[in-house]
Amino acid sequence: MQLLVTGGAGFIGSNFVRRALEDAYPGLEGAEVVVLDALTYSGNRANLDPVADSPRLTFVHGDIRDNDVLDEWMPKVDAVVHFAAESHVDRSVRDASIFVETNVVGTQRLLDAALRHGLERFVHVSTDEVYGSIEEGEWDEECPLLPNSPYAASKASSDLMARSYFRTHGMNLSITRCSNNYGRYHFPEKLIPLFVTNLIDGKHVPLYGEGNNVRDWLHVDDHCRGIALVLTKGRAGEVYNIGGGTQLTNKEVTQQLLDATGRDWSYVDRVADRLGHDLRYCVDISKIQNELGYEPQVPFEEGLADVVQWYRDNRSWWEPLKERAAL
Repeated sequence: MQLLVTGGAGFIGSNFVRRALEDAYPGLEGAEVVVLDALTYSGNRANLDPVADSPRLTFVHGDIRDNDVLDEWMPKVDAVVHFAAESHVDRSVRDASIFVETNVVGTQRLLDAALRHGLERFVHVSTDEVYGSIEEGEWDEECPLLPNSPYAASKASSDLMARSYFRTHGMNLSITRCSNNYGRYHFPEKLIPLFVTNLIDGKHVPLYGEGNNVRDWLHVDDHCRGIALVLTKGRAGEVYNIGGGTQLTNKEVTQQLLDATGRDWSYVDRVADRLGHDLRYCVDISKIQNELGYEPQVPFEEGLADVVQWYRDNRSWWEPLKERAAL
């Protein structure tokens, strides 16, 4: 199989690419991968260093909004796994325009190119944030989309655009919606990588409000296994939630990170809560479990310990990123 992976130099996309080239996914053994990435601030060629010498990897520096690039590469592949997106909520609050450009317009142009060239399979990777916030219980895939941040709204818009290409054109397309990811190579602006790298260096960390916001944590390896299952076995037109089954408040995650780095609460600064901050996310994953046999395999404590150690061992990867982004 020939795969086009958009955003394949980002955190989640690069994990999928590395694991695919390691033949970790049944049904994708021997797959050749074309990575299309614009290398914006969070895209990093170094994320692909472990597989950079693979003869099955081709890297294309390009934008999903560029029709010339899409028309060059779409005829050469069998399937698209679409990760490329602007994804940081705080940045979307400050300026939503690039989120609309990349997440909505970019997805539409990618779908049009797939349609023009008769693509066999398309997986659109989305987020549980499109559902909004839920006080209790879990969202299943039939829940309405009620996004509360400009980022989430842009992803909900791209989900609906993708769905329309299945309904209108019969495209062999599925959508995945994941909970909060964590793992290696995570750009150090999100909670876990920012807090880990700050605490390792003896710097303070900012905790929004009282830290009572609840998230379901999903190791990036588990997320990418779920995506591979949807790619190879998922039904056209369907949405599949992918979760990790570990619900924790931000305060609880902070405590675990303090413990892992030998720091205490004097290193935590309480900051004003984010505008429109969703209180709780939780997805029902019974559909992907029952249909495709998915189960999260990485316990949170084990995965978190690995992440902390990886950042300790890989300062040369994250220090330049934090310096450039002034994090």
